[in-house]
Amino acid sequence: MADQGNDAGTRSAVLVALGANLLIAVAKSAAGLFAGSPALLSEAAHSVADSLNEVFLLLSLRRSRRAPDSTHPFGYGKERYFWSLLAAVGIFVLGGVFSFYQGVRALSSHGHESHAGYVAGLAVLFVSLLAEGGSLLKAVVQSRRSGQGATDPALRTVLAEDGTAVIGVLLAAAGLTVHMITGNGAGEAAASMAIGVLLMFVAFTLGRGAHEQLIGVAVDPGLRDEIEELLAGQPEVDTVEELLTMQLGMDSTLVAARIDLVPGMDSERVEEVSLRIRQSIHGKWPSADRVFLDITDARGEREGRGASTPPSS
Repeated sequence: MADQGNDAGTRSAVLVALGANLLIAVAKSAAGLFAGSPALLSEAAHSVADSLNEVFLLLSLRRSRRAPDSTHPFGYGKERYFWSLLAAVGIFVLGGVFSFYQGVRALSSHGHESHAGYVAGLAVLFVSLLAEGGSLLKAVVQSRRSGQGATDPALRTVLAEDGTAVIGVLLAAAGLTVHMITGNGAGEAAASMAIGVLLMFVAFTLGRGAHEQLIGVAVDPGLRDEIEELLAGQPEVDTVEELLTMQLGMDSTLVAARIDLVPGMDSERVEEVSLRIRQSIHGKWPSADRVFLDITDARGEREGRGASTPPSS
């Protein structure tokens, strides 16, 4: 229930960001075309990319909650990371590359904006700053409330997008102001290229995180040590031979352990101990919902290997 509540909050933050970006994209595009401003057009591309990405994030929230089935027995939790990876690609291509291209193109352009164009551009950027700032505040509040700002890819993407958007608006406003004062478009071109570089950096960072989750990443080392400590602390466990973990989704974790029990236990007792250990792990860490124990006779294996080793000459 708590996870569903967090998802509802994340969905609300994504919807707020989507609404703000759609309105801002239209306003920036109109003002950019009217003023002939590459910085404004770069910001418009940024907002369009963000809007498309928010659609991806909404899809990820819905699809990642589907129940496990015969074709996906571990569930669909990784859908969250797949759609986040697509969002990162969208930021890189639609936002970063286009913005940088606009800046390079503006260096060879000799167009001059009218005074009305400057005013319209700055007015749109001011409104954009208020809207993006409000969306960022909503995402920050949800991040603190859920405590998942660093782990939820959808929420992390919204935070990155809104934070980058605020910086981008300030860069575009600075470039437009320099152009208005000096009459030289180099400052505005530089602002557009800076926006592009910033978007590409953010996209790379988000994409790398989603990539790591998609190929399979272990849980935090501290959590892994705690799980190993719990296993080793069981009176029936002699040694923990191997412990493997992998995050399957936001609230689903695979734990696979190969353990050696103390000798002299019958099969019924081994089954009882195995069930109790699995329940203990899931009870302490509810996200560890896939726990597999491989009961081995490690002592016998070691003795067998020692007996088969020929004596040294």
